[in-house]
Amino acid sequence: MAASPTIRRRQLSAILRRMRKDAGLSLDETAKRLEWSRAKLGHIETGERKKPSVVEIKALMREYGVDDQSREYEAVLALVRQAQQRGWWTRYDDILTGSYVELEAEATGIANFEAFGVPGLVQTPGYARMVQRARLWRDPADIQRAVDARIQRQQILHRDNPPELWAVIEEHALQRLAGEPEVMREQVEHLVELADSSSHITIQVMPTAVGVHAGATGPFVIMDFAAPADPVVYLETFTDGLYLERPEEVGMYRKLWDHVRSSALDEERTIPYLKRMISR
Repeated sequence: MAASPTIRRRQLSAILRRMRKDAGLSLDETAKRLEWSRAKLGHIETGERKKPSVVEIKALMREYGVDDQSREYEAVLALVRQAQQRGWWTRYDDILTGSYVELEAEATGIANFEAFGVPGLVQTPGYARMVQRARLWRDPADIQRAVDARIQRQQILHRDNPPELWAVIEEHALQRLAGEPEVMREQVEHLVELADSSSHITIQVMPTAVGVHAGATGPFVIMDFAAPADPVVYLETFTDGLYLERPEEVGMYRKLWDHVRSSALDEERTIPYLKRMISR
């Protein structure tokens, strides 16, 4: 799968900020030297400028004293070029809104708590189709495109360097499928197969009997990335989502994740639990 331009931009921004600080320059000083506006440089350093040019980045590195024969110099230019690429998801711009899929595509680790449904990365086509109908989609062609996009997303789990996926799913999210027994069986069997056969996928079930627990505030996803990109917490809304990046916010959600995991069945007990659910 193609690398995410979003993450490449985040990595590039972090490297350029570090280079400027190592050179002992402020934003104002650098902008003045290059005869740029402070806003332009700020947007490059925050990733808001989506496609900084190779010429612009070369000019910055020249001001920062980076050797143009060094490996770091070439690596940064490679990031610039990769950040300008389009991802596979652009074919589904009308379906996949926001930056989540771009971030997910480049994550090295994904921690996902789901209170009301099955995480997208482990959904079966039948379940995904049912979810799209529940979202009031009516056109069969639109529903199929949404399912196709969902299956395309899941390919990150089968690449050579898959992310570590850890999912905690509320039991009642699966029990809701009781009215669609074939979909339920297919989905639960798929979860068992993934948990049994994939060393990079961990699945836990949160039994309804646990009652109120730390995850009662709602579902969330924590995504980690290769350095220097920082982790992101994602909270989904009906139309898009909320992204949290401040270290203190991410830290709070990591603590929440630890409490959620400890309340759920561990993976060794989850698989038999899921198999009993199928037999019932």
